[in-house]
Amino acid sequence: MTDARSPAEHAELIAAARDRLLAFAATCTDDTWQSRPLAVHGDHRTVGVIVDHVAHAYEYMGSWVREILTGAAPQVDVALVDRLNAAHATAAEHLTQAGAMEHLTRSGDDLIALIAGLRENDLEAGDGRVRRFAEIAARHPDTHRTDIEE
Repeated sequence: MTDARSPAEHAELIAAARDRLLAFAATCTDDTWQSRPLAVHGDHRTVGVIVDHVAHAYEYMGSWVREILTGAAPQVDVALVDRLNAAHATAAEHLTQAGAMEHLTRSGDDLIALIAGLRENDLEAGDGRVRRFAEIAARHPDTHRTDIEE
């Protein structure tokens, strides 16, 4: 079943999920920001790194969408995403709460504008990969926020 959402609807879902993560991040104490709540599940990133990870993911998903829209076929797989995430975790370890929230706002705004500006048929570019990235971008912040809150 194909998702019948328009680009504008996808953009609204991405914005709402991003804003929920921003609201959560704004409530974090320094201790919470530096905690590693998912370590029991093997994820040793701090809350701060996880929040900034979503911002970073918006950037690489946006770049893949742009590539697809130009007719390219970026080679995206789990191993690539894992490498990007591992490199990010090391680079973002000392990012401040304000810095991560600014990054999430900026990268979210960029992706939201990109998706909102698409034509309906652009969502099907790359055999529907653009739509899939929009769907992932809308779920991703909530998945991490919910995991942290639990």
